[in-house]
Amino acid sequence: MGSNIPACIPDDVSASVAKHLQTRQALIAQEKQHRSDAQFRNSLSPTARKACDIVCRIRHEEQNSIWRKAREDDNDEELYPGMMFTLAKARMESTKLWQIARKMPKGALLHCHMGAMVDLDWLYRYTLATPGMCFYSPVPLDSERNRRRAAVQFVFSSAAPKEAGASIWTQGYEADTLVEANAAADGFPDGGREGFITWLKERTSIIEQESIEHHLGVDAVWRKFMSAFIILGSIIYYEPILRAFIRKLLETIAEDGVQWVELRDTFTSPYRRKGEDVPTQDFNEMVRAIGEEIEKFKATEEGENFWGGRIIWTALRPLGPEFIIENMQNCIRGKKAYPNLIAGFDLVGQEDLGRPLKDLLPELLWFRRKCIEENLEIPFFLHAGECLGDGDSTDENVFDAIALGTRRIGHGFSLYKHPDLIDMVKEKKILLETCPISNEVLRLTATVKAHPLPALLARGVPASLSNDDPALLGQGTSGMSHDFWVALQAWENLGLAGLGSLAENSARWGIYEDQTEEEWRRDIELGAKGTGIRAERMKMWQQSWENFCQWIVDEYGD
Repeated sequence: MGSNIPACIPDDVSASVAKHLQTRQALIAQEKQHRSDAQFRNSLSPTARKACDIVCRIRHEEQNSIWRKAREDDNDEELYPGMMFTLAKARMESTKLWQIARKMPKGALLHCHMGAMVDLDWLYRYTLATPGMCFYSPVPLDSERNRRRAAVQFVFSSAAPKEAGASIWTQGYEADTLVEANAAADGFPDGGREGFITWLKERTSIIEQESIEHHLGVDAVWRKFMSAFIILGSIIYYEPILRAFIRKLLETIAEDGVQWVELRDTFTSPYRRKGEDVPTQDFNEMVRAIGEEIEKFKATEEGENFWGGRIIWTALRPLGPEFIIENMQNCIRGKKAYPNLIAGFDLVGQEDLGRPLKDLLPELLWFRRKCIEENLEIPFFLHAGECLGDGDSTDENVFDAIALGTRRIGHGFSLYKHPDLIDMVKEKKILLETCPISNEVLRLTATVKAHPLPALLARGVPASLSNDDPALLGQGTSGMSHDFWVALQAWENLGLAGLGSLAENSARWGIYEDQTEEEWRRDIELGAKGTGIRAERMKMWQQSWENFCQWIVDEYGD
């Protein structure tokens, strides 16, 4: 039986191919006009367009020369574009794309948790160098199991701990007995002081192995993650360490191209003034110290182009009503004392195991009513949808956050499952504070390649990039360059222009001053065309962006 397949493709097919390609290109162009970054792309200057093209070629070159390179040695690890962050980190920091991400003007860091924002090695060494710091444990740290699980803490004490008594590393140690921190460090059974610091760093961060063990699930990694804050809070809630901590944080983010920061903190650990054993009754002194350090940094040469920062007060969502109401009352006291520093309110902690927003409505609505009575503007900037669920109580936090009038959504990982909510977020100009590395390390996505942000950007949802908890999640720094590099390297449709749009969004959605809902929506809508501080800072960012694009052309144009 003969074949009906022609020996070659007839010439008259070429016109059909050309027509298909034309239709195809029109469809792609049509879809791209719906992207949230379309307007930004359409307004690029000639220099910026040239820079975007250069970065596109660098990305393509590095993907083929570094991330798709054939492995001749069977023992070598497999490399591929979009591989897990902690596995790629060492190599990413030697690339041209990394240098570009480092240099990028990042605008505002809108989503970060203060206690997880400074290099842990620096923090523990500074703690040991701070006079009066002590260390204690609820159980003797005489076994590997106890050293791995015990809720150890630091505390300042003006009275020197008793010399007598067993070492904290032996069975004879009496629970909660204060030990001078340096004595505890030097007596650490596995390597002395350096071993002590290494042990603490492993206790308070998601190490590489944990970051890739996705088969163990979300709850397991969150247990480790939340336990870190107990130790860290006991350190940074002492005034001398807090002030140094804030200075270090600001120096690092400013060097990384961040111009504004909004710090989230739960204000739960007892706060002590310098040299004082008795904690303060509220957290006004802590807020004051943070504000003073921000202003001091702005007056330095390193802080010359730094706009400043504010605080988003947070409460731990697993706690009961009485604790959350007390936290809210402290927030109101802080706002009255330092109105320019307290910018908003949020709830934090693992959404899956915490109370859903529906359960927290009495507290949230009480807080809103109390703010109205006190004539205070403390809007919501709520975490929501940082989960894998679909239709469960955690996933439905996104519905409640929008209905409660949140001005931004923290993470919003599950938003892509809700088409009506996507339309509402666009209409109400609600920004997503996305943290791709955090979502990967905390096991919401196996790699950034599977992250929902590209789908949301394609649907026109406004978003920005943030680093969430960089000291704990593997970045090891307060800066945002790792998250910017990951996004630039992983998503073909983003490119430098898309990255620029995300950074500009962060400047557009910053909480620079108290505003009513009407004023907020108006200024977000106007952007750089407005007349207030938001428009001014967007213009400042745009000038930084143009200078950055010129640097790319000068540095890599050949």
